[in-house]
Parts: sequence; structure tokens; C-alpha cells
Amino acid sequence: MAQLVRAPAAPKIWFRPKLFPKQPRNRMALNPINIAASLNKRTNTRKLPILLFDIMDTIVRDPFYHDIPSFFGMSLKELIECKHQTAWMEFENGVINEEELAKKFFKDGRPFDLEGLKDCIRRGYSYIDGVEQLLQALKQNNYEMHAFTNYPIWYKIIEDKLKISNYLSWTFCSCMYGKRKPDPDFYLAVVEHLKVDPVSCIFIDDRYHPAYFSLGRHL
Repeated sequence: MAQLVRAPAAPKIWFRPKLFPKQPRNRMALNPINIAASLNKRTNTRKLPILLFDIMDTIVRDPFYHDIPSFFGMSLKELIECKHQTAWMEFENGVINEEELAKKFFKDGRPFDLEGLKDCIRRGYSYIDGVEQLLQALKQNNYEMHAFTNYPIWYKIIEDKLKISNYLSWTFCSCMYGKRKPDPDFYLAVVEHLKVDPVSCIFIDDRYHPAYFSLGRHL
């Protein structure tokens, strides 16, 4: 059976203290400018993680599924069947403007009231329940927040109604970059713009985008 053996105490050795002559102490003048700069450097450290929010059906109710079909007097299924397959995505990417969207929104090119549609979606925009309070709390805790969303220039209608910029910046909209999620290049553009590693970002989205989880292999 192993035993614990306490080591013997070391003998005590006494040294006569050496006396040193007192030297005058040089006092450094306090520079308030330098002190302020030092404090600012410490307190202005960037808070991580950075929060990147999808907008539609994450922060804002999306009127596409109910309001827009109702505007056209259709069901959602009927609307999907007769609308142009790529027109909306081109609009989200900033490839076409809203007048061009109106010309090709439907496969058969039928005309419609564009301003009436914009009024319809404006009425449909609202905060998802509880989200505005969450954004307020995150802002109070000094989190850096950005929109990261597939949406056309009509994001300005959302901003005009809901004032989302009170909480986050409209930094990454597909219409500005000509790219849409889940394009990996869009994710890369985000982290390059922010000058952070992907692990320093949290993406909040109502859809699963595998491209985000593959970012590490691209950097």
C-alpha cells in the first residue's frame, strides 16, 4: 500500500537586510489626453459575436403568402403557377427594376397595378410577435447587428414603416450585392466586409442554409 510521506521542513536561513540609499522618485505627469485614449481603446473593443438577421419571416411578416395572392384574387398555388419563374429573384438581385418586374411578373405578361401591389405589401409588413422587444434588448446590450437578407429595393418600404434601422443596419441586402443566399459568395462577402472570422458571426434565419456551415472550408 502506497504511503504519503511528508518531506522534512527545510532549514531556515536568515539574511541581513541590505540597506539601499533612498533614491528620488520621478513622477510622470498625467496626460488626460493619453488617459482618455487608453480608456477608449479598452472600452471600444468590438463586441462579438456579430448578429446577422434575415428579415422576412424572421423579423418582419412576409406578405407574399397571404396578402399578395389575395391582391391578385388567387390562391398561393395559382400565383406560383402563373408567375414568372425568375423575375422576382432578378428583382431581389438588383438585375431588374420595379418597372421591369411589372412587365414580366406574370408568364403571360399581363399588366397589373404596381402601386396597388406596393400598397398591399406595405400594409402587410409588421414585426413578428416579440421580435422588436428582442432587438431592443440586444441593442441595449451593445450587440452589433446587421440585416442579411434576400430582398429587393422594397426593403426601403419596410424601413419607412417599421424603422428597423433603429436596431440594426441594412448592410447586406441581395439587391446591393447582386447575390442571394444560399450563394456561398454572399456569405464570404459578409465576413470580408465585417473583417471577422465566420465563427464570430451568428446568422439568424428562418431557413436552413448549408452554405454557412461550409464557410470554414472556403477561408
